[in-house]
Amino acid sequence: MPLLAAALGLSLLGSCGGLLVAGSLLLFTQRVRTRIVPWLVSYAVGALLGVALLALLPEALDTLQPSAVFGTLLAGILTFFILEKLVLLRHCHTDECQVHGATVPLVLIGDAFHNFIDGAIICAAVMTSVPLGINTAIAVAAHEIPQEVGDVAILLASGYSRSQALMLNVVSGGSGIVGALLAFGAVQIVPGIRPYVLAMSAASLLYIAMSDLIPDLHRGAIDTNAARQVLLIAMGIGTIVFFERMIG
Repeated sequence: MPLLAAALGLSLLGSCGGLLVAGSLLLFTQRVRTRIVPWLVSYAVGALLGVALLALLPEALDTLQPSAVFGTLLAGILTFFILEKLVLLRHCHTDECQVHGATVPLVLIGDAFHNFIDGAIICAAVMTSVPLGINTAIAVAAHEIPQEVGDVAILLASGYSRSQALMLNVVSGGSGIVGALLAFGAVQIVPGIRPYVLAMSAASLLYIAMSDLIPDLHRGAIDTNAARQVLLIAMGIGTIVFFERMIG
């Protein structure tokens, strides 16, 4: 039970922690948000890459043969590519998003599905070790911040009040708990599945960083300063290394 409580708590932190920070950013002027949010995207890239490559994959390699781990990683990347084609998983990472009639339902459904996956990822990490779960929750929350800013901006542009927009995002964030419960049950029933789930989790984080966030940085769509991007990516990686050594 304590392990389940830790898994649920960290899954909620990962899914809704980004929303709390995003909500606080709405208190600032648009000029300030326009400056800060792109920095958070670069930081999130580093955190996601750090957790996937320095924490999740090494844990999976402790149990499985490299061919099984990297085969699962490849299958995961292909799976998320297909899901993106079918479900529109991408999000806006600024508060200046184009809005049309069908956007709001897609945002809420996509966000709920995204949080469901995040919850399962964090839970699988916690069941390996609580420190790994903490690092994974940090990385998930980091990449949720710019995403949630964009999602809230879409809801505001569609006529929702600030409180309504935040509440709808909290509700969609609750799907992370469902994902965590499902992952916990799966690992309890089939313990041998855990390293495969870790490899799939790494695939999810790598895919988000490399197919969604990094292309925006390259295009200069959210930040044009390459030196600042590299510095913030390094800070994201450094955060994971710091916590890995401090609580590992």
